[in-house]
Amino acid sequence: MPTQPEHTTRPAAPPDAGTAALRISDLVKTFEGRGEPVHAVRGLSMAAHAGRITALLGANGAGKSTTLQCAQGLQQPTAGSVRLLGADPWRAAPDLRARVGVMLQDGGLPQAVRPGELLRHVSRLYADPVPAPELMDVLGIGSFAHTPVRRLSGGQKQRVALAAALVGRPEVLFLDEPSAGLDPRSRHLVFELVQRLRDRGTCIILTTHLMDDAARLADYVYILDRGTVAAQGTVAELVSAQRDAPLVMTVTLAPEHAAALRADPPWRTPRFHDIAWTVKDRTVTLTGPLDAGHVREITAWATRNETLPEALSVQPRSLEDVFLDVSGRDLP
Repeated sequence: MPTQPEHTTRPAAPPDAGTAALRISDLVKTFEGRGEPVHAVRGLSMAAHAGRITALLGANGAGKSTTLQCAQGLQQPTAGSVRLLGADPWRAAPDLRARVGVMLQDGGLPQAVRPGELLRHVSRLYADPVPAPELMDVLGIGSFAHTPVRRLSGGQKQRVALAAALVGRPEVLFLDEPSAGLDPRSRHLVFELVQRLRDRGTCIILTTHLMDDAARLADYVYILDRGTVAAQGTVAELVSAQRDAPLVMTVTLAPEHAAALRADPPWRTPRFHDIAWTVKDRTVTLTGPLDAGHVREITAWATRNETLPEALSVQPRSLEDVFLDVSGRDLP
């Protein structure tokens, strides 16, 4: 296996910020707290472009929501600058807002209204809307178009919220957890729609806690931690830049052997000196330049302890592994 670049939190330069549909430079957002200020965003810079899907990832409290609220003009930055389609969204005129679509995770939908009525009403706010029946057909809303929002499932509400965000043919589309609550078929439908919008030139900024979604959809990824960008790049760049060899081995033991895993771990031998490891409950995760010898030593250890692992796998590092490294893993 070829040697990979050494670890870096910035594996690649972002696309040219000067051509960005959304450009954020040195953003700072501070809130008044009890006794001392809360620094939600600390000098964050990022860019998102037309015809690309940009993902913002981060643990709860990492600064994602505040960053997006500033980008959408819902919060005023404490310092730094935000430019959305060339304008300051905090002072945006109605014509700018008409070019932007926002889908919130909780939907923000009026609970008593019916989806068909809602989409027809929203469409009347735009000069050239997507016809409501067309959106309902694409997103499969017709079967519950006459059901009050409060009686819809979480996935149905997500589809209505996405339709409302798309009515105005936005140039920039913000998606907050777009696949939350969706069944596999609906998830696939939404992914296909998002990718078609990207291919037509829409700038899409999404947040998600599902690393598989980000890996599948995103052209460029920003991982946020403590209010700043901790890592950025394409998925391939992030995965390959994090270790000398992007392999991960996980071993899960039966409950009765968990103590042995901690008392006499096989990775405390010279062979494992280049391997990073963490333990959570009954599972050890090892990362680094793994080879067949490491697997043999693990299995030999299991034989000496008269235990059979419940699971053992070796696979390339994933975006989730990178995310956990940046945001912090649970340590023993």
